[in-house]
Amino acid sequence: MTKNYPTDWDIEQYKDETEPEHHWELRKEFMEAHIGNFPEDYLVALARSFTNIEFMGCSYPPAVMARIAELSKDVAKKYREVKKTKLQRTFVSASNAAENKIKRRKTDQGPQKSGR
Repeated sequence: MTKNYPTDWDIEQYKDETEPEHHWELRKEFMEAHIGNFPEDYLVALARSFTNIEFMGCSYPPAVMARIAELSKDVAKKYREVKKTKLQRTFVSASNAAENKIKRRKTDQGPQKSGR
């Protein structure tokens, strides 16, 4: 038998004005999917951990990661499908960027003639 917890609390009170709207929407969706299944404070913490994993690549102890993976299956599936169609950022090290810039300059100038 599963225990039911109060659902008369306002999820909106946990919106952080400094977080991007798409972070909030995913966190809110997670909480809406599981409201009543956990105590309020625990669900809020799980939702924050879920978005930290999704957006910032955070990791937690294996038991927490397993629980969040199970709880976020449906919510994360929709988000990840949308994410696949969006532009992805690629980070390049400073040394690689400088090397590529030098290579482009050499290519733009064409073959170098020896004046000797």
